[in-house]
Amino acid sequence: QVQFVESGGGLVQPGGTLRLSCATSATIFSTNAMAWYRQAPGKQREMVASINVGGLTYYKDPAVGRFTISRDAAKNTVYLQMTNLKPEDTAVYYCNTVVNSDPWGQGTQVTVSS
Repeated sequence: QVQFVESGGGLVQPGGTLRLSCATSATIFSTNAMAWYRQAPGKQREMVASINVGGLTYYKDPAVGRFTISRDAAKNTVYLQMTNLKPEDTAVYYCNTVVNSDPWGQGTQVTVSS
């Protein structure tokens, strides 16, 4: 059962911008705080930003000032706008609820390189 479908990743130069999208079911979207996570090669998956049902956002240090999380109730979609991207942002990006619902999606690859 597919719960999360991430898209929008790609190859971008340092300083560039990407917007990731995550589509999910109406039930999950309307009843859960949502989050974006990332996993770089050889590292554990980490949360980068979250947004609750009311729209309150929270960012971990790597994302502060550069990433913006948002949600569109009409589309049951969560977004992650990423600006001023750095090579260390290279990772597979996933979305999920803040309590980590299985199964995870396939993620979307973000590569920041010149």
